[in-house]
Amino acid sequence: MIALLGKPDSPTDALADYCLFLGGALEREGHPLNLQRVPWTDRGWLAALGWLWRESRAWRGKWVLLQYTALSWSRRGIPLGALAVLRILRMRGAKIAVVFHDAGTFSGSRFKDRFRRAAQLYVLRRAYRRSRCAILTVPLENISWLPRQRRKAVFIPVGANLPEPDPAPDVVAVSRDNRAHDQTMTVAVYAVTGAPSLFPETRLIAQILRSAARQLSSFAPAAPSAPLRLLVLGRHALDAEAPLRAALAGSGIELEVHGVLPPGEVARRLSAADVLLFVRGAISSRRGSAIAGIVCSLPVVAFSGPETGPPITSAGVLLAPAGNSEALAAALSRVLSSAALRNDLRQRSAAATESFFSWRAIAKRFLEALSM
Repeated sequence: MIALLGKPDSPTDALADYCLFLGGALEREGHPLNLQRVPWTDRGWLAALGWLWRESRAWRGKWVLLQYTALSWSRRGIPLGALAVLRILRMRGAKIAVVFHDAGTFSGSRFKDRFRRAAQLYVLRRAYRRSRCAILTVPLENISWLPRQRRKAVFIPVGANLPEPDPAPDVVAVSRDNRAHDQTMTVAVYAVTGAPSLFPETRLIAQILRSAARQLSSFAPAAPSAPLRLLVLGRHALDAEAPLRAALAGSGIELEVHGVLPPGEVARRLSAADVLLFVRGAISSRRGSAIAGIVCSLPVVAFSGPETGPPITSAGVLLAPAGNSEALAAALSRVLSSAALRNDLRQRSAAATESFFSWRAIAKRFLEALSM
C-alpha cells in the first residue's frame, strides 16, 4: 500500500505523522505502508504530475491512500490539483482510497470565500466518485455532500499521533490520585490554534481556569484547595505563553509551557496530568489533539458540537454546550474535585482507546474497509 501526501506542514506535519503511525500498525498486521509525497510545492504542478506519472507506473493493482485536506493540495484552499492526481492514479490502474481528513468546506461570506467553497465542494464530490473506497474521519451522517448510496464510504476516527504512553495509564491513575492532599492538580492543553485565533483562545483558556479555581474553592471554603497548574504543550504553545501569563497573573495558577516535543515525551507528560482541556472548537473524532487525551487515558473536558458523537462520547469526556465557558469551567471543576470521577473517566477513555482510537484498532478498520 502507498500513502500519498501533498504539501508538507510545519512545525509539525499531522498528516505525515498519521501515516507513519498507521503504517506501523498496518505493518504489524502484515501490510506495510509506503509513504510518498507529490512534490508540487517544490517543483510546480506540471513537473510534480510528471513525477507522479513516472513513479506510479509500478502502482497498478496496489492500494493508494490519498490523504486529503484542501490545503494539502493548494496554497489557497482550491484543491483542483488533487483531481489531476486522482486521474493519473486511475490511468495507472491503482486502487484508490481517499482519506478525507477535511470533509468540510471553508467558511466566509466574501465572493472569493464563496468561490473557494464551491471549488472545495466540487473536489470533494469528484474525489469521492473517483475513489474505490472513501475513508471519513467523522460519522457519515454529518457529511451533507455524500450521495444517498454511500456503500464505499467508511467512518474511521483518527488516532493520536503518539506512541502508547509510558508508564501505563492505570499506573498513572494510581500514582496521581494516591497523593498528598495539597499536591498540585494539572490541567493539560495540547496544541493551541495559531493567529488570528491565538489571543481569543488563550483568553478563553485563562477564563475557564480562573472560573474553575473559584468553583473549587467554593466547594470547601474552610479547607485549603490543591493548587492548579496549567500545562500547555505542542504546536503554538510557545506563542501562547506570554498572553497566558498575562491573563493568569494574580490567579495563583501555575503555568508550564513546552513547545513541540517528541511524541513519547508528549505521551508521558499528558499521562501524568489530571485532565485535558480542549477548547479548539467542538470535540469530534477528527480532532487528534483531543484524542491524544483519550489515548493517554485522561478525562477530557470539551465543548460539544455538530460532529460530537460516538465513539467520542463513549470515552471519558465531559461536555459543555458550544461557547458556554462557564459550563465548561463547571465541568472542569467537577473533574478536579472528585478522584472517583477522574478514575471512572480514565477507565472509559482507556476502554474507548482499545476499541476505537488505538492504532491497532484503526489499522484493522482500514484492512476491513479495503477487504485485505
